[in-house]
Amino acid sequence: MRTDRRTLILFILIGVVTVFGCGIFSGGSPPETGAGEPPGAEATESPPQVLPTFVPPQITAQPALPERRRLTVEFPPEIRAGDSDLVRLTLEVDELGNVTPTAEVGGNAVTGEVVEIPNLYESHHVIAEARFDIAGMEVRPAELVSEALSPGNSVTFRWSVRPPDVAVYRGTIWLYLRFMDKQSGEESRKTLSAQIVEIEGVNFMGFSGEFARNTGIIGSVIGMIIGFPFFEDIVKFIFRRRMQGKL
Repeated sequence: MRTDRRTLILFILIGVVTVFGCGIFSGGSPPETGAGEPPGAEATESPPQVLPTFVPPQITAQPALPERRRLTVEFPPEIRAGDSDLVRLTLEVDELGNVTPTAEVGGNAVTGEVVEIPNLYESHHVIAEARFDIAGMEVRPAELVSEALSPGNSVTFRWSVRPPDVAVYRGTIWLYLRFMDKQSGEESRKTLSAQIVEIEGVNFMGFSGEFARNTGIIGSVIGMIIGFPFFEDIVKFIFRRRMQGKL
């Protein structure tokens, strides 16, 4: 009888514990997952919309076309020793881009070529510089000479040359371009051309030009005396006096 009571009480306790345990778990509120969303779903935020920005195309400035010019050198191939002559260098606009062939103008040799000059006239002062180097020959001016260069305008350099002796003289005419920035004043230099020139100093019947000139002057004086009126009568009179003195 005692065993039945104990068994009954044990079953009652187990039942009470089971009832209270189920009530605790069923009465708890589920964890918050966000309003209107099913449990277990994760809340996500949509990224802000970024509007594409308009990038204007970059316009690259086209470099200016170089200016084409014809470079011409004129020089005498022969100069009598002691005499002087001129050597010329001309830098002119050549729209057709033709090269001047080797030729002779008034006995002078003429050579030419087409050169290209950077078109920097808007931003720089462009200056042409030239120098004539030839060993053993007198050259004036001997120093570097310069001329301002502008679009469409020609420049000419001249040298007076004089060979002192009979010989072959070889030299070079140098042509440079100097650029001076109009804003900063900075300068740069470029070698544009180097023209080879050969001039021969010649003589007159084995004599120098100075001797030939002096001989010509003396001959002119003698010719004037011979052509003077009564010159023949004077010579005859002197001759007769000498003959009478001998007799």
